[in-house]
Amino acid sequence: MEGKFSFVWAMILCVIMIANAQLNYYSKTIPAEYNQEKKTDLHFFFHETLNGKNPTGALIAQANKSMPFTFGSLYAINDILRVGVEPTSEVIGRAKGLYVVSGEGDDFVLLLYMDFGFTTGKFNRSNFLLELQFMGTTQEVGEFESNEALTLQLKL
Repeated sequence: MEGKFSFVWAMILCVIMIANAQLNYYSKTIPAEYNQEKKTDLHFFFHETLNGKNPTGALIAQANKSMPFTFGSLYAINDILRVGVEPTSEVIGRAKGLYVVSGEGDDFVLLLYMDFGFTTGKFNRSNFLLELQFMGTTQEVGEFESNEALTLQLKL
């Protein structure tokens, strides 16, 4: 009998605690216009040099092949981000990361992992991470009949 009595009191205390917690509940309603996605257009160029006096990329692993950019090639990069395509244009940051070639010949596949960090301007001390798989097109069919340029849209 005493076990049932203790159980009933425990249940009553739980109900009182739940009711009290509901009285103190607080939430902030955010109007719908604040929940809209924010779009930022970035226009910059990253410059990569694999050889020469000041390389920004280096081959760090390669299969037993004599040609660069073959299956199994792994590169570390620390590319310069610039405002323009010219090598003398203003430096606005760095792109650091890795890319690996995981295809060969007509089946060329490039896996790319880069962290774009900005050091000047409006986006100073901001960065974003890009993870990309690029596959070469071996046959043009349907909507992909014209692949003169690659446009990349990211949702970050």
